Amino acid sequence: MNKIDIRQLENQLINSSKSTGRKQVNLNKDFDQILEKIQNKDEEIKFSKHATERLNSREMNLTIDEINRLKSAFHKAESKGVKDALILMDDKAFIANINNKTIITTVNKEQLKESIFTNIDGAVII
Repeated sequence: MNKIDIRQLENQLINSSKSTGRKQVNLNKDFDQILEKIQNKDEEIKFSKHATERLNSREMNLTIDEINRLKSAFHKAESKGVKDALILMDDKAFIANINNKTIITTVNKEQLKESIFTNIDGAVII
């Protein structure tokens, strides 16, 4: 279950209503948008600087479908209590910190051969 900081939500809503003087209808719309933004924040996957460099240097491009598959892998790992995971997807591998929703590094098909992955407590194959 996603954690929502109610105080942060209230402050954003109060500040937006003070600065613009919106009507109640707009406040409800703003509230819904802010709530959705906060909830979706926990769903986003981040890439560390190292992972981003590896993606670029190895010319690994990710599609929207692959990003969604990674999100699914994070959910599966999280549901099993995994903290640091190896995620295998097609010809790509990712080392991820599940709690922080962060991809730590990436490995392409060529680097997968004869590789050893350490400091993980679970693997997800998608």
